[in-house]
Amino acid sequence: MNLIDYQDSRPIYEQIVENLKIQIYKGILQENDQMPSVRSLAMELSTNPNTVQKAYAELERQGFIYTVKGKGNFVKGNSSMMDNKKNEIIAKIIRLFKEAQDIGIPLNELVHDLKVVLVDSQNGDTEMSFDINLIRKGEGQHD
Repeated sequence: MNLIDYQDSRPIYEQIVENLKIQIYKGILQENDQMPSVRSLAMELSTNPNTVQKAYAELERQGFIYTVKGKGNFVKGNSSMMDNKKNEIIAKIIRLFKEAQDIGIPLNELVHDLKVVLVDSQNGDTEMSFDINLIRKGEGQHD
């Protein structure tokens, strides 16, 4: 389990929180699964147990895990968690589309460019970065 990127400017506990949330969203960690102990995860990640404890406390505060005294931490079962995240992402996309519209980017152009990037990412490009000039010239176009 590699949850830490030392090149990332975010604090280590935040990286742990985000990566564990992704594992919960993807179903890798499922409802009522026991989380690794603070000590074992700290050893696995070569980090301070206080850092892992801080991450677990944040996950509990956000409603992703719960603690059973004397037993450990467990994944909280919340079927609406994924729906809430999906709605949050859609709201962000809508805000970005609105911002693009406000500065004069045609919707059809924006949708086309996004499709190209998404198709490329599904075809094995793990990075969703792109050069808009290459897209406009037709390179990487998959329509």
